[in-house]
Amino acid sequence: MAEPFATNPSDSLDALLSAAQSSVEGNSIRDTIVSDIYRTSRSICKEAVTYEDKQKLSRAYRLDKIVTSKIWGYPIMLAILGAVFWITIAGANVPSGMLADMFGVVEGYLTAGFQAVHAPDWLHGILVLGFFRGTSWVVSVMLPPMAIFFPVFALLENFGYLPRVAFNMDRLFKNAGGHGKQALTMSMGFGCNAAAILSTRIIESPRERMLAILTNNFVPCNGRWPTLILLSSLFMATSATSGWQSLTTALIVMGMVIFGIAITLTVSWTLSKTALRGVPTHYTLELPPYRRPQIWKTILISSKDKSWNVLKRAVIVAAPAGIITWVLGNIYVGGDSILAHMAAFFDPFAQLIGLDGYILMAFILGLPANEIVLPILLMGYMSSGAMVDVEGLDNIKDVFLQHGWTWLTALNMMLFSLLHYPCGTTLFNIYKETKSVKWTVLSALIPLAIAIGVTFLTALVARALGWV
Repeated sequence: MAEPFATNPSDSLDALLSAAQSSVEGNSIRDTIVSDIYRTSRSICKEAVTYEDKQKLSRAYRLDKIVTSKIWGYPIMLAILGAVFWITIAGANVPSGMLADMFGVVEGYLTAGFQAVHAPDWLHGILVLGFFRGTSWVVSVMLPPMAIFFPVFALLENFGYLPRVAFNMDRLFKNAGGHGKQALTMSMGFGCNAAAILSTRIIESPRERMLAILTNNFVPCNGRWPTLILLSSLFMATSATSGWQSLTTALIVMGMVIFGIAITLTVSWTLSKTALRGVPTHYTLELPPYRRPQIWKTILISSKDKSWNVLKRAVIVAAPAGIITWVLGNIYVGGDSILAHMAAFFDPFAQLIGLDGYILMAFILGLPANEIVLPILLMGYMSSGAMVDVEGLDNIKDVFLQHGWTWLTALNMMLFSLLHYPCGTTLFNIYKETKSVKWTVLSALIPLAIAIGVTFLTALVARALGWV
């Protein structure tokens, strides 16, 4: 924000001239006026208001000087983000495995029940190997990270730190033609892009809200974490010692997140200069006081709400996709399943962007929910005809290597997962919020074009330099 001008009423003419000059030089006259208003208000309050706990106020002011400073604000923000990722990655492994084991036991009982009543194999395949296994995969992989990630973010919000993040990001989004509140909607996207689309209602300007809607997809939602984390640990963090692998994986994932934020700002700037031209509206953010978080209440409420949303999403969205995947994997034409035919069709184009046909096929079938991309991919590779559990495969990296994977394949799949079109639920929410087929289609085509362009350039450079 620009430096405030003079606060003496007798200097009002000089102040206005100074503000106009600064506006010509590229600074917003509105920022200058608002800065002066707040500076004047502060001087009046200083003379008229008495604070009972000046020491507490002074501590909060000193803390704000650090966490919102131009020097330390961003490093602190990145450090906290990295810590959240590390806690999520390190803490989700055990409960995810326990849930997978529990669902495996339940699946065994279901299979025994179908066998006891002599149910046909196709019915068992659709209901157990498709419906139940697809649903259990989403819940076991998606629920533990959300149960950690959202409560931690809720604690940061209760403490009063997230508004400071929006304050720090305000200048970046404003320079990109967006709105400072877009930082808050972007943070919501880390958990669920579909929910983040609804949160864009806090942005009053229709133009800037549309920018937030079209770019929210570039931060990874909870459904993309399994892909980013698994491939980072298998191919990118292998050189780290066992004690440092979680930290290395967290740093790599954080690098992906930073790249996604850079894409968000770039696309926002491009759209604000082309299809969504306009002047950024002013964003006045009143920083709330720091509070001691109600830890257990926050954790219980956040975990309960998000867990219920995950379960609804698993049953409503992912389960039908599991049924479709099972059917495609068990219908054979000319000696190969439909899945294999789909992979062969997509393979020539996929090779151009450093992937293969099975990967593209998995992303297409994974449109209803990003969580099922990996099990669909593994099912295609292993020709199992049923969804498989990544955590239950000790040789998962060997499966990838046997199908021609290199570090470039892993990197480009991570990039494609980060940048590609939103899931079906998010697209549905975009349509509900915009009431426009055009913007809904563009919200899918813009990320898809960027994902293809980035992976193509990455593969082109890597091959030209002889890295693969």
